[in-house]
Amino acid sequence: MANTVETQRFEAEARAGETVGEVAYRRIRLDIVNGRLQPGEKLKLDRMKQVYEASVTTLREILNRLAVEELVAAEGQRGFRVADVTAAELRQLGELRALLETHALRQSIERGDLDWEAGVVAAHYKLSVLERGLIGDMAEPVENWVACDWGFHYATISACDQPVLARTHASIFDRFVRYHMLALSFRGPPAAAEHAKLRDLVIERKADAAVELLGRHIRGGIEHILSTGRFD
Repeated sequence: MANTVETQRFEAEARAGETVGEVAYRRIRLDIVNGRLQPGEKLKLDRMKQVYEASVTTLREILNRLAVEELVAAEGQRGFRVADVTAAELRQLGELRALLETHALRQSIERGDLDWEAGVVAAHYKLSVLERGLIGDMAEPVENWVACDWGFHYATISACDQPVLARTHASIFDRFVRYHMLALSFRGPPAAAEHAKLRDLVIERKADAAVELLGRHIRGGIEHILSTGRFD
């Protein structure tokens, strides 16, 4: 599974045998995706050295790696900053997410077994509990919903048996999720209803209908994020 939002917040530190650099990479990446490091923010190596407990040399390597992932922007001799966000990029990420996820969903519906179905149901149950709380105005952090949203969508495509596709999708999903975390806004009953319907269509192996719904669901999420007015 990808290193997406709060679901794996401190997982990096717990992974046996990981280097200091790998732990720092995962923490910095997570802080960018979760919006703790804001778009355009200057990434000052002296400060980061204390926060992430890594050397300046290691941090430079990490930031160059994140620049390749387009989560960080390299500014030549001026150092690094967190990558900006734009409405145009959000739309492009949404289109790419839809392309990858709908393909993986078809494959999973074709190949998934009973354990896969159970995983989809379990992931949706956890998500639905959080959604009911948010709809009922309970003090549930939106970031917890984002984590469970990832868990559900990942569960639906987890039987695709295409590791390269899964890794690419996870990377795009994280960049898409970054916009959700910056907006910190839940779409409400429409999103919850779509998740429940998607669960049913997946379990019933209705691939065409599931893919069509997933496309609408992603587009609805894009328009909701843009409606917050946070992105130009």
